[in-house]
Amino acid sequence: MNSTDLSVLNVAVDWLKSCHPVAIATVVQTWGSSPRPIGSWLAIRADGQVTGSVSGGCVEDDLIRRVQTEILTKDLPEMVIYGVSQREAARFGLPCGGTLRLLVEPKPELAILEAILASISNHQITSRTVDLVTGKSTLEDANRNEPFICDERIMKTTYGPRWRMVIIGAGQLSLYTADFALASDFEVTIIDPREEYVEGINREQIQFIKGMPDDVLLDIGIDSHTAVVALTHDPKLDDMALMEALKSPAFYVGALGSRINTQKRKARLLEFDLSQEQIERLHGPVGLFIGALTPPEIAISILAEVISVKYGVPIPKKV
Repeated sequence: MNSTDLSVLNVAVDWLKSCHPVAIATVVQTWGSSPRPIGSWLAIRADGQVTGSVSGGCVEDDLIRRVQTEILTKDLPEMVIYGVSQREAARFGLPCGGTLRLLVEPKPELAILEAILASISNHQITSRTVDLVTGKSTLEDANRNEPFICDERIMKTTYGPRWRMVIIGAGQLSLYTADFALASDFEVTIIDPREEYVEGINREQIQFIKGMPDDVLLDIGIDSHTAVVALTHDPKLDDMALMEALKSPAFYVGALGSRINTQKRKARLLEFDLSQEQIERLHGPVGLFIGALTPPEIAISILAEVISVKYGVPIPKKV
């Protein structure tokens, strides 16, 4: 779940706890260009307060009016379509004649939304199925590959924790990498046991943990939506972290170092309880080869490679 929709979920729960009538709109289908992907959320309060977006601002004003005057008085979800005709698309400012189909739920269930939040905080993936006939929702365990479904009977959406990047080391390169990761909507954790680096982490959005990387990785738990990047250039710290990361379900594991040093590191790791297959998961030298020289450029190359792996894009051979 990206940070925008997670924020919508948190706010909607707060509003419902405060006894405000709330409707939740979900993007269920788009035609043509669309600024918001399928599954995006918008929560609308009875007094017109909103959080989130379903169109980047094109239809929100009209949707708020419809929710206040019509939809909140109903009990069942309602399908709302914008941009059926070219004229209507132009009226609502939908780009390239696009069409937007939304499912609006006038009675979202607080207990269900709280359960989704709890599963996200526990790094679990959950699917919610909304019965369009009754308006009731059910939850079940899921995986990230389950498709979004919306037909005349149900809407099924998968929710999971944000993508996470765990960075080993708190040096200058780590901070640049953390900044680009935050901008790319990753949740960021930096691990470093060295006292001299503690004061350098002064960003509220970054979780800093002072401790031995291998121990901390075991404590925080590494799952399939986590990238681990070792950037201390100190084998005593990086290798210990890599031993745990390469055995974990992490979708990406990378380490700073030249090609020669990477081969030496792989040989060292073979001396521990790692298989050749696990060691070959290591991305090293870390980052796409773009000729990067400065810390910001190297950080960009790291994020480019992590994002490529995240979306299953083949990595060019490093020269």
